[in-house]
Amino acid sequence: MNTFKLPPLPLATLSTLALALLCAFTLSACGPADKPAPVAETPATDPLEVRVKPEMAAQFQVQKLAPVALVPTQDVAGRIEANDRLVTRIGASVTGRVTDVLAEVGDRVKTGQALAHVASPELTTAQLAFLRAHAASQLAERAVERARQLIQADVIGSAELQRRESELSIARAELRAAGDQLQLMGLPAGAIEQLRSQGTLAAKTAVVATLSGVVIERQVSRGQVAQPGDPLFTVADLGNVWVVGGLPEQAARSVQPGQAVEIEVPALGAQRLQGKIVYVGDTVSPETRTVTIRTQVDNARRDLKPQMLATMRIAAAPQQVLAVPSAAVVRENDRDHVFVRQAEGRYRLTPVELGAASGALRPLLKGLPEGSEVVVEGAFHLNNERKRAELE
Repeated sequence: MNTFKLPPLPLATLSTLALALLCAFTLSACGPADKPAPVAETPATDPLEVRVKPEMAAQFQVQKLAPVALVPTQDVAGRIEANDRLVTRIGASVTGRVTDVLAEVGDRVKTGQALAHVASPELTTAQLAFLRAHAASQLAERAVERARQLIQADVIGSAELQRRESELSIARAELRAAGDQLQLMGLPAGAIEQLRSQGTLAAKTAVVATLSGVVIERQVSRGQVAQPGDPLFTVADLGNVWVVGGLPEQAARSVQPGQAVEIEVPALGAQRLQGKIVYVGDTVSPETRTVTIRTQVDNARRDLKPQMLATMRIAAAPQQVLAVPSAAVVRENDRDHVFVRQAEGRYRLTPVELGAASGALRPLLKGLPEGSEVVVEGAFHLNNERKRAELE
């Protein structure tokens, strides 16, 4: 039997053959059943939603939205001003030169108190006219007295007596007018009586206060020439002051005289003042587009100073509106939010539009329907839990 033997193969050929067999085995081992399975996508989590454990749910108080009686309030920026009805501007009654200034801004003065002295040629002329009128009156009195004696002696007739009595009446009227003129010029009654009895002329007249109060303005200096009508001093009684504010024209119809107002003055701290609207303007300022409103308050202790800043909080008629407690509001991204319960242990941060606070409540303008379950206690901690979960 003949045996066939293959000739020995070179080493390089054996290596190539072995590599080819290995590749063929590898390809045959990779079938369709061995392809890698695709990874399932995980649904994204809502960043505004937060879940809490059942044992933590009791920490968050939930309340359904329902209409409540709310008194809308509106804050109006204002300032303290002197009551114009209790302000007087005082000037000189004659033309002359100011010789003395007796009062300064901030001084308390009383009615009749001298604020300045003025030397005036007009005053001298008026005093001389008074002396002439006084002399004419005395002469007319003596003439009447002599005529009465003569008529008793049957020397003159009754017509002459009547003529002289008429002249006496005119002389007395001229004397009274001259005295009144001196009073208008600021000459006190004592000086006028001294002028009548002794003939002594007063060298100057006084600018006197016509109202008791505080000097809030002085526009006169020594040596200045003053004329009638020039306001030299301004005196105000600050026992009663005004609080004046500018109401936006859109809200002008909502405020009426007699409406209650609460006044907050930052300079007085937590103190609140109560008053009523006494004036609502009939025109709109073209610069600020506001309507002037005013209230007045007593200031017996003088705590309120003119030009102090103030806030007028005006309350309107009660309204039935949806409202949420201020503690339920979460400020996020410059917007107001509240947490609404979606299910047991699930809460969602929901944006809302709220009005100005009225006490501890804020009216709901937009964002949630009536009956929504809102977290009214613990909203701050819920938001912290939401942020923590979002970071994780």
